[in-house]
Amino acid sequence: MATGTPGGAGGESGGLRTALSGLTTRGRSFLAAGLAAAVCAFVLGQHALLQVGLLITVLPLLCVYALHRTRYRVSGSRRLTPVRVSAGGEARVQLRMDNVSRLPTGLLMLQDRVPYVLGPRPRFVLDRVEPGGRREVSYRVRSDLRGRYPLGPLQLRLTDPFGLVELTRSFSTYDTLTVIPRTEPLPPVRLTGEANGYGEGNQRSLALAGDDDVIPRGYRYGDDLRRVHWRSTARYGELMVRREEQPQRARATVLLDTRQVAFQGAGPDSAFEWAVSGAGSALLHLVERGFSVRLLTDTGDAVPGEGGGGFSGGGGQESAEAAGLMMDTLAVIGHSDGSSLSRAYDAARSGNEGLLIAFFGDLDDAQADLAARMRQRTGGAVAFVLDSAAWTGRAAPNGAGGPAAEPVRRLREAGWTALAVPPGAALGELWRQAGAPAAGGMPQGTGTSGAGGWS
Repeated sequence: MATGTPGGAGGESGGLRTALSGLTTRGRSFLAAGLAAAVCAFVLGQHALLQVGLLITVLPLLCVYALHRTRYRVSGSRRLTPVRVSAGGEARVQLRMDNVSRLPTGLLMLQDRVPYVLGPRPRFVLDRVEPGGRREVSYRVRSDLRGRYPLGPLQLRLTDPFGLVELTRSFSTYDTLTVIPRTEPLPPVRLTGEANGYGEGNQRSLALAGDDDVIPRGYRYGDDLRRVHWRSTARYGELMVRREEQPQRARATVLLDTRQVAFQGAGPDSAFEWAVSGAGSALLHLVERGFSVRLLTDTGDAVPGEGGGGFSGGGGQESAEAAGLMMDTLAVIGHSDGSSLSRAYDAARSGNEGLLIAFFGDLDDAQADLAARMRQRTGGAVAFVLDSAAWTGRAAPNGAGGPAAEPVRRLREAGWTALAVPPGAALGELWRQAGAPAAGGMPQGTGTSGAGGWS
């Protein structure tokens, strides 16, 4: 919520020049007609016409002076609800004007400055506002393009009763609307990323954050009595329970490929925007499932960036704040100038084992091999590979054996659960395929017992 008061012009002479520049077409016409009548009256010797000409000339000048000397004390505020909205969604902006002076105002025109992508500039006409009075108006904004957009500053237009002069005074405060990528709810499936040749042929469970802690702790109300550590209880003289059976938060990394060389096309329906939306959907889904999550890009930058190798915190409000930070990052993320995934590879190796969800663009042989090696230190890995040429209509879709077929094959051989993303595909269906126990063409584990992930 932003509040403020309108700023005035600096200096008396500067203010008068500004006021004169505020003459409307009607005011300039009055001034020109008055001067013409005065000149004609002087030439023709018509005293009555001279009086009319002087009156018509002086009237707009008097309005300029009166409006310049007007000292309305008004305050304005703006409330944006919500401050973060998905692309294509609407936000409501409520404007409030308070007359804090002892004098009533005249006719006011209220105008808020908004970027063109949010729609037309809203304008409102406010009738006379009594001393201590208040007026509230509202409008809605929406954008199909993600980003951060400033709203404001608020502008107040003053006009005289004759419509001869119009002055604009601006407030100094503004708000920011964050438009995050479109997201969609994902089905609760179990992801494993099992591949032939890994481990002993059984599905590997997702590694959990931290090491097993076998140090006993004091008994707390609600602890299972079967976890009582009797030796420590006898030693300390109070009930002690084992800590190694405490549930721990699984870790997950969402990798987004932002290389400009890996994507073609632009706009809401481009392959890159699909990848950004997919990464946002995966992040929210994992946070809701209780994962400690981080967002990683091909530049090696991780969000959130403090503590725990970039992973979000322990849950509750902290996880919600981390999710908001990651979605804000996706709202403004753009293409990188790099051509390699080496930095992402180094960053992925620095983290503990966990689930890896990757959204790749075009992969040549070198980048496909580098991406395949990211699987080595993960408990599970799922890749969505986009062939941007197919999304622009310049190549056959992935499913028809397009350029993405070879990278997908290499990733699957390395242990990834890899899927090619055809143009316009729904992430929910692909997500379900990634968690299917037997998806056509995808590697399957030979084990049947417990995998990591969620269910």
